[in-house]
Amino acid sequence: MSGFSAARRSPASRQEIALTTGMLVITIIATVFLASDLLPAIFYSGAGGSQVARTGLFATVIFILIYGNVVYLVTRLGYFVRRLRHRPPAFEALVGSHWSKAEPIAVLVPSYKEDVRTIRQTLLSAALQHHPNKRVVLLLDDPQHPKDQESFALLASARRVPGEITAFLQEPKDLIERAFGQFIERHAAGQIDANAELQALLRVYDGLVTWIGGCFADADLSDHTDGHFLTITFSEHQDLLRARARQLVIDLARQAMTPDDIEGEYRRLLAVFDVEITTFERKRYHNVSHEANKAANLNTYIGLLGRTVWERRRADGLHLEVVDADHAGQGAVAIPDASFVLTLDADSMLRPDYALRLSSVFAEEGNERVAVVQTPYTAIPNAPGVLERIAGATTDLQYIVHQGFTWCDATFWVGANALLRKSALDEIRIDEEERGYPVAKFIQDRTVIEDTESTVDLAFGGWTLRNYPERLAFSATPPDFGSLLIQRSRWANGGLLIVPKLVRHAVTRRFGAMTIVSFLVRLHYLTSIATGSIGILLLLFLPVDPGLFSIWLPILAAAYFSMYWWDLLQNGYLPGDILRVSAFNIMLLPINLAGVMKSIQQGVTGTRTPFARTPKVEGRTSAPAWAVISLWLLLGWSLFAGVMHVMEDRWLYATFSLAISSGFAYAVLVFVGPRASWEDATRSIRVSFGDILARREKPTSLGDTTQPR
Repeated sequence: MSGFSAARRSPASRQEIALTTGMLVITIIATVFLASDLLPAIFYSGAGGSQVARTGLFATVIFILIYGNVVYLVTRLGYFVRRLRHRPPAFEALVGSHWSKAEPIAVLVPSYKEDVRTIRQTLLSAALQHHPNKRVVLLLDDPQHPKDQESFALLASARRVPGEITAFLQEPKDLIERAFGQFIERHAAGQIDANAELQALLRVYDGLVTWIGGCFADADLSDHTDGHFLTITFSEHQDLLRARARQLVIDLARQAMTPDDIEGEYRRLLAVFDVEITTFERKRYHNVSHEANKAANLNTYIGLLGRTVWERRRADGLHLEVVDADHAGQGAVAIPDASFVLTLDADSMLRPDYALRLSSVFAEEGNERVAVVQTPYTAIPNAPGVLERIAGATTDLQYIVHQGFTWCDATFWVGANALLRKSALDEIRIDEEERGYPVAKFIQDRTVIEDTESTVDLAFGGWTLRNYPERLAFSATPPDFGSLLIQRSRWANGGLLIVPKLVRHAVTRRFGAMTIVSFLVRLHYLTSIATGSIGILLLLFLPVDPGLFSIWLPILAAAYFSMYWWDLLQNGYLPGDILRVSAFNIMLLPINLAGVMKSIQQGVTGTRTPFARTPKVEGRTSAPAWAVISLWLLLGWSLFAGVMHVMEDRWLYATFSLAISSGFAYAVLVFVGPRASWEDATRSIRVSFGDILARREKPTSLGDTTQPR
């Protein structure tokens, strides 16, 4: 049972709905009274033009921030409403109702220079899904000709992982096949006794449970990720097997089992442990897309599903060509088609019932135009570092927001894990040309947040998206400032570029009540990083008349932060983590603005931003000097501004500036670290100085001597 299911209590959900509704009402009332205070100061104050402009800008920033508060409260309300209504079927009932009609799934795991442990955990998590007719494909995107020994070793090791997992699963597969073969022999000879056959089947279940227990005993735990992987992949797998065995005993007692049922159980077990795991490397082939992003990697393989292909050497390199199906077996390879595509980042892992639960949603009546079903990932728990733990806290609270998005009909596809209907991807496919070769794009790569733009493309086509209200997927969180910077600046880049497409979609649809809500929530999702970051900086640098202080401002802040703090507590975080999360968000200001500036640059120049993958390496990822220096500069300015406000008795702004400076101070001292920030800020200087010294100390060769002969 997932942690979400275990934590669900209807009375608690009702209380949270009432609490959120109350805070939402308070926010709306406070906003109305705040507007009554601020608007006269803009339009009827009689002040000069510059003062009116500053006041208007101040009011705009405040109302934009309130907009974000309202979206959070609305989505929180939607989250608890959905949680109250959600009645997930027991796994046994799901097997009985959906297993036989579950359609084939292609699990695609895009990977770029990932370490072997990460790939192995993700592939095992995918391979051990309780779902029939699944294939797992590792989409290796590493350079084909690595320039250093480390990259060469990573590629060679990654190529071996699918074979290693196949060999690892051979023992349980053999156990099932032996027992199944003996059953078939007895069945053919007419020697079937229901009780005896059940005992034989239960021995297979017991053997599988024992084998999984051995996996625990042999596992090496190097960090919290390993422990969580073992829990959700193996421990929960054991629980599912034990639950199914208990159900079989109940069915036999009810005389509900037949020889065909016994045969179906063997086939079901085989479907779990007998899974094809392969690799595909698009960069081997000259005639496919070589764009350096995840979307192109996924698009290349999605375009091959259901096709027969062969390799052909041409003058410009190796080509992968689509041929007729009758060439299969003549050097050509038939790639099986799939009704659904499960995209899974190589640093993510799934609970074993993920695929079956999500695919059952597509089969429900009325869901024929559902294109994506996903469960927003949550952070891997028990992170040892403060930065990793707090970054995980923001991810866990985003889970609440995304669940509320579905209630508002504003779901966004989150690319770390999702189950996609292939026919929906076919509808939004566009064909382009790259380097003279045709390429199919199912997922757009115009921005680095390809999943977000594809959401709007699907909405244009009349498709909907769903977040399944269970915690079934987990993903790694960057452990240091350098890797976090790469991830969060990528998240901040692209939202503004998608806004025009969202607006075009909105004006082509008839506006109803939920459509307006959907548009406003989606608009906030695309613009909030830009508007929020710019707004906070404006408040920090913008001198405004102290008379604009309103009692409604702290009331609005209390309504929002009290709910945020309460959600942190309910997700297992500490009472003081609300301050750490605030410092974390303050630290992201220059990072977010850098991503926003890249969006603006792309919008002006038309040049796409290269896709930067979040590194997963041993040790620390270095941060660029500008990022660290900007944190120290903002710390200095906010501290200076706070002191000046105190001296001028501007206590509201003094409090704000000093709070911001405290956040920056905590960030540079704890999240980044004094030593790391010094190393990153001075790296270019030290490297340049080291090069100069190396050139000066280089010994003179005999051929270059200047001594007289």
